[in-house]
Amino acid sequence: MKTFGAASVSATHPYGVDLALPGGGRFSIQLLEPTMARVRFKAAGGYREPRTWAIAPQPGPDVAWSGRPRDALDGFALPPVRTTQQNGQLELQIEGGLSIQVQLDRLALTWRDQSRNVVAEDRSTSAYFHSERSGATRHYLQRNRAERYYGLGDKTGPLNLHGRRLRTLALDSLGYDPQQGDPLYKHWPFVLSRNATGQWSGIYYDTLAACTFDLGCEHDNYHELFRYVEIDDGDLDYYMMVGNSPGEVIAQFVRLIGGTHLPPRWSLGFAQTAMGLADAPDAQAQLDAFITRIGQEGIPCSSFHYGSGYSSRGKRRYVFTWNASKFPDPKSLNARFQAAGMRLVANIKPCLLDDHPAFEVVKAHGGFIHHAATNSPILEQFWDGEGAHLDFTRTGVIAWWQQNLRAQVLDYGIDAGWNDNNEYAIMDDAAACHGFGQTLPIHRARPLHALLMTRASFEAQAAHRPDEPVFTVTRGGPPGLQRYAQTWTGDNTTSWETLRWNIRTGLQMSLSGMFNVGHDVGGFAGPSPGPELFVRWVQACCLNPRMVMNSWKADGTNNVPWLHPEVTHHVAAAIRLRYTLMPYLWQLFERAHRLHEPIIRPTFYDFADDERCFDDCDDFMLGDALLVAPVVEPGATSRTVYLPKGPAAWFDFHTGQRLAAGVVHGIEVALGTLPLFARAGASVTVATAGQGNNRHNDPVGQIRHFPSGT
Repeated sequence: MKTFGAASVSATHPYGVDLALPGGGRFSIQLLEPTMARVRFKAAGGYREPRTWAIAPQPGPDVAWSGRPRDALDGFALPPVRTTQQNGQLELQIEGGLSIQVQLDRLALTWRDQSRNVVAEDRSTSAYFHSERSGATRHYLQRNRAERYYGLGDKTGPLNLHGRRLRTLALDSLGYDPQQGDPLYKHWPFVLSRNATGQWSGIYYDTLAACTFDLGCEHDNYHELFRYVEIDDGDLDYYMMVGNSPGEVIAQFVRLIGGTHLPPRWSLGFAQTAMGLADAPDAQAQLDAFITRIGQEGIPCSSFHYGSGYSSRGKRRYVFTWNASKFPDPKSLNARFQAAGMRLVANIKPCLLDDHPAFEVVKAHGGFIHHAATNSPILEQFWDGEGAHLDFTRTGVIAWWQQNLRAQVLDYGIDAGWNDNNEYAIMDDAAACHGFGQTLPIHRARPLHALLMTRASFEAQAAHRPDEPVFTVTRGGPPGLQRYAQTWTGDNTTSWETLRWNIRTGLQMSLSGMFNVGHDVGGFAGPSPGPELFVRWVQACCLNPRMVMNSWKADGTNNVPWLHPEVTHHVAAAIRLRYTLMPYLWQLFERAHRLHEPIIRPTFYDFADDERCFDDCDDFMLGDALLVAPVVEPGATSRTVYLPKGPAAWFDFHTGQRLAAGVVHGIEVALGTLPLFARAGASVTVATAGQGNNRHNDPVGQIRHFPSGT
């Protein structure tokens, strides 16, 4: 790798500057908003990624299917910038906003907020490197041991990522280590930072290439403490955002990438799925029995998610087909689900096995990810066979997908697609896609296909039922997926460790700008959860944005509410608590959509002035009113909870007991207890206790006020 070298001003603009680099490259700095700037490197040979699918500034239209030109500036305020140059240093400043100092001889940037506080700064010795051999680019920043780093999507372990080295490379991570496993399913190169003096910033690297983020692992004697990102054969194009709080930075980022879709209200209710049910030889009978049983138990359930077993032959899965031996009359079954008040979501996959009935037709039209030289489909392992992935950068494939989604899923009485197995973990260096007429190598397009697949499903559903809001879900994808879909932490494993660490992963996703998130309740893979673990898992997830009970167990059991009859009443109570708080939860979804606020968030999001809130813990905020403190220890009869400083007091939501703020409290916890606290001054809307599976539409019964006075 070589450093970029000394820079010189080649052009000035009302909103920034272009700098010339040795060798003919260009380094551009643009101040887009009072608190947001953009930095781009364009090599002499041009961009590796001339288009982006992530940037869609709000309010504004969605990105074109074929992408947005990388140099586009529409959607930004572009306030006037004052540019001065003196003694080899360049300064760009917005009146009352962000300022950037540029050291030209060694190309290093220092970022200051409106109060002239240093928010972030490049490594002073050398900050930018590029490799002509590999195409990789590095960006180094100074690091302070007191800094805290968050984000990067679905990351495991403690929320503070300082000291870790992490990859944004999407993989099908079934059974991942919940504390240290990396990477998982998303490509999400966004880092939220709090510096040593308390200033907040965010940096988003707009690239589809895989990235490695070193947040304090590496040390070099010739440099002071640093952190860096290495972009594999992509472009260096980053957005820096500053704010007075984590919320200000996150909101800027989410506005930048197109906002958050507001789904239908039924999608907020409890949902059930289990691979074992749809995989069973008598699947239709088992699902019919499920409808009867959940009605008998009196447990509200707003939707059922079909696992891919409806399309299976043995262990192999064939998207957009039905196994008639297991489902002799799927339309009547689906009608019964709908009559019982449960909407339906069906698993769909973007890979056709080589014996799929449509394989040759799609191949003949060039519809697969292909070998760049021979144009033949790239075959890779997929679901107990070999298959080829669909190329969603071909308009014909998008049309084929949407037509089959309508004919084989939506017309069968199913409401939505569940976009699964869409990480596109294709490792063949020769693999390429059409790129809407501009060929893309797969290593710079893997996450793009998950995004376009999800968008194709979303738009097909919108056209199918134009009078209803759309719901869809995706497991993989890059920034932009939140414009269309809900997501989750993937195929977790049943254990107490997973229960605890998944809480952090969900919060990390929220801090990354993915607000509609959740987990497979009870654990997807691994052993069947015991009664205590099952109850605690349901409690921990009942107030997440997504609550879906999902599993695939080798012993044939399924995570269903009556898995352990002796604790079913506790499971049902947690599910009913979700419906009781549904009006409040819906308000939080609306705020996420309008104001770009996370629905669940760590306590420091709302109480950043309380240093105690940065300690690792199992607690989280649900909106700004409620603090949830799940029990994640086996055999626990008590737990401690720290109630942050700021409010005059806190109240036990269940009993109304007043509790002091800024104090650690010991709380007794029976098996049926989910500790839940409301801050003084909060108002929480709750629903009346309705019946049946449409309880997500229960009207507001009362507004609970928690007094703010002493």
